[in-house]
Amino acid sequence: MSLFSKLFGGGSGGQPEPETYSGFRIFPDPIKEAGGFRVAARIEKDVDGETLNHQLIRADVCSSEDQAREISLAKAQALIDERGDALFG
Repeated sequence: MSLFSKLFGGGSGGQPEPETYSGFRIFPDPIKEAGGFRVAARIEKDVDGETLNHQLIRADVCSSEDQAREISLAKAQALIDERGDALFG
């Protein structure tokens, strides 16, 4: 699956379960590639009745999907700690 199809809705089919962190929802969703799984996640937060989204995609590629999910979650948490609500604007 290409990076662009993943970005625009060509995901793995089922919605991943979110992890709640500091008021944000993190959906670890690694991207399948020839060499393994690319670290990726969707970060969401509800603000004033609107759901804001940020797509996190990193250059890191892991050999296992489980490892990519763990790293995706850790990278998303670090980004939230660093940027907070500024992540969306």
